[in-house]
Amino acid sequence: MNVAVTGASGFIGRRLTEILKSHGHSVRPVSLRSSVTPEQFVGCEAMIHLSGEPVAQRWTAAARRRILESRVEGTRALVRALREHPPNAMVSASAVGYYGFHGDQILTEQSPAASDFLGTVASAWEREAMEAENLGVRVVRLRIGVVLGPGGGALQKMLLPFRLGLGGRIGSGEQWMSWIHLDDLCAMMLFALRESTLRGVLNATSPHPVTNADFTRSLAHALHRPAVLPIPGFALRLALGQMSEILLGSQRVLPEAATRAGFEFKYPEISAALLQILNR
Repeated sequence: MNVAVTGASGFIGRRLTEILKSHGHSVRPVSLRSSVTPEQFVGCEAMIHLSGEPVAQRWTAAARRRILESRVEGTRALVRALREHPPNAMVSASAVGYYGFHGDQILTEQSPAASDFLGTVASAWEREAMEAENLGVRVVRLRIGVVLGPGGGALQKMLLPFRLGLGGRIGSGEQWMSWIHLDDLCAMMLFALRESTLRGVLNATSPHPVTNADFTRSLAHALHRPAVLPIPGFALRLALGQMSEILLGSQRVLPEAATRAGFEFKYPEISAALLQILNR
């Protein structure tokens, strides 16, 4: 299968490209930083859309604009370019930020969108992706949680303080973290392309979300280090501004639709996932 991929040079895209090629697929990287043309999609049977401005930065007015426009305008330009040569299927990234923060409440694909910044961004992002359905494209939207893998992402930023014995829970530690192993995320994308009857939304999160305190303990155990220095919530708010919501907010998201469709996670438990990543 010939698969076009946006965001192919990023943390997720690099690993996805490796896995696609290992399964015998050809990969055509597509950059949204320059003008996208219909000719780029000639012969492509599938599309995986990952591109977007990183959310992990202080949300200044300019950053908010970049985060929103990169997803909305970028996806709109992409769908416009697909009109002449629409693929059979498109998997488009979204985020669990769609749901907002709800303490211990379990969130599934049926849960409503939040009206906060991240919820608004994810909703607008998904609406643009769904426009491809008007071209006869089968669209699957993945609401992705915290992606854990080697060589990048959230885990890479945590490793140094934990290896120095300076890690600890964030805030109360009671907030839920919905995570997924990088390889499971890539496998879910391939699953979504392969299953011809699958469309709509899949939560790309492990079936076993963990509290921040449990995650901290598991990471410290995997690194054979203590984790005794908690990071106060007020310190994060001072350092990161409103973006600190991502770390302090609680999202307990379950992948009901993916599980129901028959997807099997290779790394459903946080302890095994971290050990595999760190020993890789």
